[in-house]
Amino acid sequence: MVNAPSGAAPVISAWTAVSPLGLRGADFTAALRSGRPAARPLDPEEWSAPFREASLVPDFHIRQILGRKGTRSMDRATGLAVTAIRHLLTGEREHGEGERLPGVGEETGLALGTSTGSAQSIMDFTRDSLVGEKPFYVDPARFPNTVMNCAAGQSAIWHGLRGPNTTIAGGRATGLLALRYAVRLQRAGRAGAVLCGAVEEFSSARAWLEWHARADGDGADSAAVLGEGAAVWLLEPDASAREHGREGLAEVVGLEFGCAADAKAARTVLAEAIGRLLDRTGVTPGELSAVADSGAPGAEGEAELAALAAALGGEEPPRITVADTIGDTCAAAAAFQIAAVLAMAEREEIPSGGPALVTTVDRDGVVGAALLRIR
Repeated sequence: MVNAPSGAAPVISAWTAVSPLGLRGADFTAALRSGRPAARPLDPEEWSAPFREASLVPDFHIRQILGRKGTRSMDRATGLAVTAIRHLLTGEREHGEGERLPGVGEETGLALGTSTGSAQSIMDFTRDSLVGEKPFYVDPARFPNTVMNCAAGQSAIWHGLRGPNTTIAGGRATGLLALRYAVRLQRAGRAGAVLCGAVEEFSSARAWLEWHARADGDGADSAAVLGEGAAVWLLEPDASAREHGREGLAEVVGLEFGCAADAKAARTVLAEAIGRLLDRTGVTPGELSAVADSGAPGAEGEAELAALAAALGGEEPPRITVADTIGDTCAAAAAFQIAAVLAMAEREEIPSGGPALVTTVDRDGVVGAALLRIR
């Protein structure tokens, strides 16, 4: 549990997203309202995958976006993270490309969520070690891609961030877990400003892993389209944001988590977590201006909706389900849910002062909820 009274809560003061809706946060905001799915047919010559379609980031070519220097061995997950953080640091809404966001220096921390890092890099490197003439005939430049913290580490190196650097993995709950970690870093005095978010890549390896996971599950929805992307935001004290000319977009009022043995138990555990969160923050279900659920497929998604119905006691705030548009982004799902809340707030579809609830449920048992108050 993380809780803070209004006014003392850390604030999200900037955000961006590299998503199937476009390379920038402005693209995400503009396209989100339409609700049109971003799924497109997969080119069988490029992707060896069991699915016919996926929601891919359009025109995402690492060398074209980031340049040739330092990108020869960069995998897709790292490229997505580095690109998103670059857009955030250059302040795509208020500043021209190349101008660093004021108040974000080398001491800034980074809490980045992922699933396994890049499943494709891990499998490719392992395969090379098995089919080569000798086990050590592999490309050493690609070895860093096989560790989970590659995207976070490379992002810090690329952008000169020397503050605390942390990789978080927790399935669909990853974005909320990364947010909690960032809040704790600030409260412990380990970092002032923290870049926070999550990344997920689409790859043939991930597609096949997901295919087999769904085949082994009891209620997994095999029709759910896989998506990819990265959503990141700047978390900082309210005083710091004001000092550098930024008005906080949303306060992080509180977070709650739980663990369930299965999807059936997830309904009860998540409902209890939401209840605790609302009680601690003094917010009633009728005061909620929006609810952003994970849109998880199968039994987990059904449990999440049932938990919301139970916890909110018949109240039905406007619902945001970004997965309907960009697909199942797995580790980046909760980060995109937060981005969707911020995007709607910028369009004034969530009123100033209105609380927004973000919920998540993962098939491995982690459930969670966050409460944001729009500025």
